Amino acid sequence: MRVGYGADDATGRDGVAENLDVAWLTGDPPWRALFESWFAAAVDAGVTEPNAMIVGTVDADSRPATRTVLCKGVSDDGIAFFTGYDSDKGRAIAANPYASATFPWIAMERQVHVRGRVVKVPAEETAAYWNSRPRGSQVSASASDQSRPIESREALEMKAARLAESLDEAGSVPVPSNWGGYRIVPDIVEFWQGRADRLHNRVRAVRAGDSWHVERLQP
Repeated sequence: MRVGYGADDATGRDGVAENLDVAWLTGDPPWRALFESWFAAAVDAGVTEPNAMIVGTVDADSRPATRTVLCKGVSDDGIAFFTGYDSDKGRAIAANPYASATFPWIAMERQVHVRGRVVKVPAEETAAYWNSRPRGSQVSASASDQSRPIESREALEMKAARLAESLDEAGSVPVPSNWGGYRIVPDIVEFWQGRADRLHNRVRAVRAGDSWHVERLQP
């Protein structure tokens, strides 16, 4: 299979097809404005779950793993997501607190890659996100021993149902002690734009201490 690239309509750049350039990365940090622009363009274009990102971690045995996770926050400090601390990725992060995240907006011939150290978000940030979730999602997260085996789908549904019955229907579902947010604090943010003949554009921002360096990469 072979798909050609180069049809990028660059909706965030005055509707004109242009080559991604280092000059597009401005501000402090230089990656955020372009990320927000590309993210908004993906939303406007109807990309399915534009906040879905592929998160890569490495466990204590130096074995890598990737999975799709939903980004739930973007700030100057980085990219946030939420999960169980005892999940496979939680244990990997505890062993090696460094991760990557890729936003694969292939339909728009764009990708963004983020790499950096991982820190837990403050408890109040976790609580704010938790309280914004539908009750059913709260119950499911509370009932699940994430990444642990279970004998059947029926057993999983019964486990969630029993927990739901034990909770006050009108009351709040407390945040589980082993569940919360992580933030990838970027050292590198790379922007990729598909171009004809595989001569793709790659531009990245690299943190050096308290400053950033922006450079073009060969494809």
